[in-house]
Amino acid sequence: MNILEAFKQIWPQRQATANLASEEDMKRYMIIELKDELTHPRVRKTKQQKLDLAIERINGSQLGQQEKQQLIEEYKKIAAQLD
Repeated sequence: MNILEAFKQIWPQRQATANLASEEDMKRYMIIELKDELTHPRVRKTKQQKLDLAIERINGSQLGQQEKQQLIEEYKKIAAQLD
């Protein structure tokens, strides 16, 4: 399974993830998620909180260890770039 399909599996209830067509789209969505841009500004969580929640969701998923590790590494890489 590629990383894009793995990403779609951890967010099955989100319409936006169903429309992702490439890894570049996935990375853009990860940035939106980490910045908590879809939440009202007064209740937004920090980037670290969002990263922790994403990692928790990935680790609790049915994905294989390799897919989990790839997604976690990608989230961490993007989070580091947002600093």
